[in-house]
Amino acid sequence: MSACKPTPTLERFGGPTMGSSYSIQYVRQPGGPAPEQVQAAVESILQAIDAHYSTYRGDSIVSRFNQLPANQCLPIDADMLELVTFGQHLAEQSQGAFDLTVEPLLDLWGFGPQAREMQVPEPQALARARLRMGYRHLRLEGEALCKDAAIELDFNSIAAGHAVDLIAQRLRAMGIDNFLAEATGELKAVGRKPDGSAWRVALELPREDRQIARQVIDVQDLAVSTSGDYRHYFEDNGQRYSHTFDARLGRPVAHDLAAVTVLDASALLADGYSTLLLILGPQQGWDFAIAHGIAAVLVTRVEGGFVSRSTPAFERRVKGE
Repeated sequence: MSACKPTPTLERFGGPTMGSSYSIQYVRQPGGPAPEQVQAAVESILQAIDAHYSTYRGDSIVSRFNQLPANQCLPIDADMLELVTFGQHLAEQSQGAFDLTVEPLLDLWGFGPQAREMQVPEPQALARARLRMGYRHLRLEGEALCKDAAIELDFNSIAAGHAVDLIAQRLRAMGIDNFLAEATGELKAVGRKPDGSAWRVALELPREDRQIARQVIDVQDLAVSTSGDYRHYFEDNGQRYSHTFDARLGRPVAHDLAAVTVLDASALLADGYSTLLLILGPQQGWDFAIAHGIAAVLVTRVEGGFVSRSTPAFERRVKGE
């Protein structure tokens, strides 16, 4: 009799995180770490992200910074330093359209933790909030984060992508080389499934009534991020207001770009750039993606439906080039 050779198995687990959920699928090799052990490692990362970046927690590092008056500094760790540096880079690249200091606007329009209801704010209230924002009021001094106005930060546009990168690093450190990690819709696929086939990801086409998988792509060693205005919005007098803000204007974007998907080796970069392109809109966003070689699909609202355009970098990535 020949002994059975143990075969790799596909393990799955998930749970709530960041007001949404996360899910992990990984290929467990014989003798590899058990799901409980992997889940504990993943959840410790998600808890650390929450303790850093949740604006819904009064004791998070970001909330402590937000509570400081103007001309104060807060010592921060390397993790937050990385995210602030990246956020400021996106702000510079987009001439301030992307901005980590939008928290006062989110609250005012009804999308933030201090918000009461979704509404179009009074002009005076909007003018006051805009005095309390702007990425140029934020600076790093050594290992301290400083502000010269009473600004408040919001990392929701990049924290989940960052979490996925950290999870991917931890899984690899545990000897797991094949996995699909997802948090709040940001995901990263590494290696392959147990049968040797690629991880497959459906890119959804936004519709008012339901999401429809439009294009299913094979993903290997890539992160996928989709930003859309079709999940969080309200309507007032027939006008639609999304939770994606153009910080230059102090208001939600008002163009026809409905969703952007970005592929990148880094989930943090994919997350940040999908947001930045969505803010810039159909033409500026497209021009930026082409100029910076970003692998992106832009889905635009047109009369009677949606039209999507993929950048050359996206087509190459999907073909595995």
